[in-house]
Amino acid sequence: MSLFTRNDIRNIAIIAHVDHGKTTLVDAMLKQSHVFRDNEKVEERVMDSNDLEKERGITILSKNTAVHYNGVKINIVDTPGHADFGGEVERVLKMVDSVLLVVDAYEGAMPQTKFVLKKALELELKPIVVINKIDKPNARPEEVIDEVFDLFVELGADDEQLDFPIVYASARNGFAKKEIDDPDENMEPLFDVIIKNVKAPTGYVNESLQLLATTIDYNEYVGRIAIGKIERGTIAKNQQVAIIQKNGNKRSAKISNLYVYNGLKREEVEEAKLGDIVAIAGLTDINIGETIADSTNPEALPFVEIDEPTLNMYFMVNDSPFAGQDGEYVTSRHLRDRLLKELETNVSLRVEETDSADSFKVSGRGELHLSILIETMRREGYEFQVSKPSVIYHEENGKKLEPIEFLTIDVPEEFMGVVMEKLGPRKAEMINMTSAVNGYSRLEFKIPARGLIGFRNEFMTDTKGNGIMNHVFDSYEPYKGDIPERTRGSLVAFETGEAITYGLFNAQERGKLFITPATPVYSGMIVGECSRAEDIDVNVCKKKHLSNTRSSGSDDALKLVPVVQMTLEQCLEFIASDELVEVTPKTVRMRKKLLDSNDRKRASRNK
Repeated sequence: MSLFTRNDIRNIAIIAHVDHGKTTLVDAMLKQSHVFRDNEKVEERVMDSNDLEKERGITILSKNTAVHYNGVKINIVDTPGHADFGGEVERVLKMVDSVLLVVDAYEGAMPQTKFVLKKALELELKPIVVINKIDKPNARPEEVIDEVFDLFVELGADDEQLDFPIVYASARNGFAKKEIDDPDENMEPLFDVIIKNVKAPTGYVNESLQLLATTIDYNEYVGRIAIGKIERGTIAKNQQVAIIQKNGNKRSAKISNLYVYNGLKREEVEEAKLGDIVAIAGLTDINIGETIADSTNPEALPFVEIDEPTLNMYFMVNDSPFAGQDGEYVTSRHLRDRLLKELETNVSLRVEETDSADSFKVSGRGELHLSILIETMRREGYEFQVSKPSVIYHEENGKKLEPIEFLTIDVPEEFMGVVMEKLGPRKAEMINMTSAVNGYSRLEFKIPARGLIGFRNEFMTDTKGNGIMNHVFDSYEPYKGDIPERTRGSLVAFETGEAITYGLFNAQERGKLFITPATPVYSGMIVGECSRAEDIDVNVCKKKHLSNTRSSGSDDALKLVPVVQMTLEQCLEFIASDELVEVTPKTVRMRKKLLDSNDRKRASRNK
């Protein structure tokens, strides 16, 4: 059979560290390839379609789009930059023939740049390097190219990969250029470099079909939609196909609808062939990593192994005194069904049943990975409670191994001392320290994953919001010894009722409060952080006793210190091992596992 080359198509993914401008770059490419009408109002970061992505300004799920330039269709996959969503990046790289590695012209190569580039090089892809944000006042593109080259060498790139094309760009201002001194015009130089350097899909178009399902989407009208690239042969609407599972089992199915990407839309087509990225409906129980093949001659494709989870936590049915007030879905059956549904599209997640029917053990790639799932479920109307995240240990030759993270910190010099002091007890080991660039020094550490739980909060306070921290999974190493838990205790509500200014005024002398007057509380709920190491019960519902004498000055308005507004992530970082976070569609509360103070005293004596 003769090889066939599709010169009218290119498949690329955009990879980068978080916030280096991937999604903005896709925006610029879409706008300049006339995907939108001239008078159409286009949102910024149009690819971040989910509400959480818009609010946080991060990409969580990989997205597909396509642009046309000089008669060539360029399929683009926008990928997440956070290490916690690395599972998304790993598998979408199976769909493409090259990657655009986007690097910030000021920040340079960051931990996540290394992580995503390593995955691309392992799949033998040849990257195109895009130095983005060259319009920044303190941009240093030449130095950044040297850093990127060193990174390629460190990751064992071959000669062909080391000879990477470079494009300078400002995605926000919508221009790209091949040389730094070229005029700032438009994105055409980038399109030219893609068409010239990205390999056109090549394969056998007349042989039997092979396609790997790398992403699963869901649509209320047609159900599950499998997305992948046709590796061999052709595919047609209403075709009978075989689905090959990872364990080699086969089952037959029929394609009901077939779509290709054009701009941000899916277009229905009758047929597609080798090299096309397609979306397929009608395969009801298809899973990520399964091969869609010809029904008469089914042959499987290999699937990329996804990195294992490093953290787990327990998701439980809410049993607090306020249970069932806000949520639409509150039972263990609701919780179980929702978590199992998440498994279908979230490849890095694991869900296990426990001895209790009301509790599920959920494992993920990091705190952000799990907190995004919790926040998504909360917005869908689920009500439940979760435990403190804990790391997953491995055992090898009778030795206990734990996950180690590679941590990069950029801080102004005056905060270096306090950051290093805080990381000492957390068993962090400094590997490298580079001198200040524009007043910021870079510190690199290896630190146990459990040492990072609860650290971000402290770090932001210690550096007055000026520090930048990034971490990525490094390896498993022997257990590093005990790490002290939280140094402060909790202020725990003493009775059920409504918080009153007088009660809060007296309680605030004991520590920082998390609640305002008129907040409903129950006995055992955490209302603040104690200034000492132990937990203290406080009566925030206490009223002032009325008497018929008035002393001068004592009845002046009571002044409350502004409270600390706790986000979901901050709550997950704050809680100790004997506490839970209660999550409902309207509120996020923290509580003791044992609500009764006598039960808590008994438990601590037994411990």
